Amino acid sequence: MESNKLNELFDQLVDKKSAKRRSAAKKLRKLGDVKAGPALFAALKKEVEDPRTWETQYQMIMALGECGYKEALSYLKSLSGEEFEATMVYMALGDSIVRLSRSEPSDISAVFELISTENEMLIDGAFRSLAMLRLVPSTSDIEDLIEFVEQYDPDHHLRFWIVAAAPGWEGSKVENFIFECTASNREDISSAAKLAQEKKYKKWQPL
Repeated sequence: MESNKLNELFDQLVDKKSAKRRSAAKKLRKLGDVKAGPALFAALKKEVEDPRTWETQYQMIMALGECGYKEALSYLKSLSGEEFEATMVYMALGDSIVRLSRSEPSDISAVFELISTENEMLIDGAFRSLAMLRLVPSTSDIEDLIEFVEQYDPDHHLRFWIVAAAPGWEGSKVENFIFECTASNREDISSAAKLAQEKKYKKWQPL
């Protein structure tokens, strides 16, 4: 994108209206340009002061992750330990922390760090990044992920993004897990499982 267009969006990030700031963050998230990182980072630090604007915070956090602005990682990790009434903020944090933490394509160490927090929305966000990025972790990491979600009942929401991430995964443990998910009473889980059986990824479009 031309620099003047980017600058227009940067100016919009500090607009008085939250809807305008949110719109700018969504556009920058879609662009995924690392050059947007500093402006988004500065805007987020101010935005989190107002709990009413959680939707804007969500979009800014997601944009930082999708722009690959690693300088924001330690700050996002610190936010993950804060108390947010709007739990969707945690989902964005989980997603972006995983995106920014990877040292190489199969590195999902941040996912296990987020699992250890026991915050289900952080974990859900971490799992969502696996599916959105179509990551193929090591066999041992895949098995550990499946063992973790298998402790929950077949209709639990934490199963969804794991089975959505599974089309590119191999092994009998994966096949058994996918088969179990086809019997879920939740349509989103069962349909994702059927796609996984066909080794087909879906282009998910989350908030």
